[in-house]
Amino acid sequence: MKTGYNAEARKRAVNLTLNEDLVIQAREMAGNLSGVVESLLAEYVEQEGRRRLAKGRALEATVAIWNDFDEHRGSFADQYSTL
Repeated sequence: MKTGYNAEARKRAVNLTLNEDLVIQAREMAGNLSGVVESLLAEYVEQEGRRRLAKGRALEATVAIWNDFDEHRGSFADQYSTL
């Protein structure tokens, strides 16, 4: 499976502050809690990357529409300009 990160990168310990009861329950269900968290984090990073890319594209489209409007109709501020 292709991932958006280096799956072969070395592992390193990190400190997280999590609800103790939640961690106990998750560890009972999953066994490999680190693997589950890494998988969920990878999914989050991928989704957030797609969301940010889509937002950037939407902003670029909005700017293009506004620039096209300004080019054909002029700026709303033109009627109030004292220059």
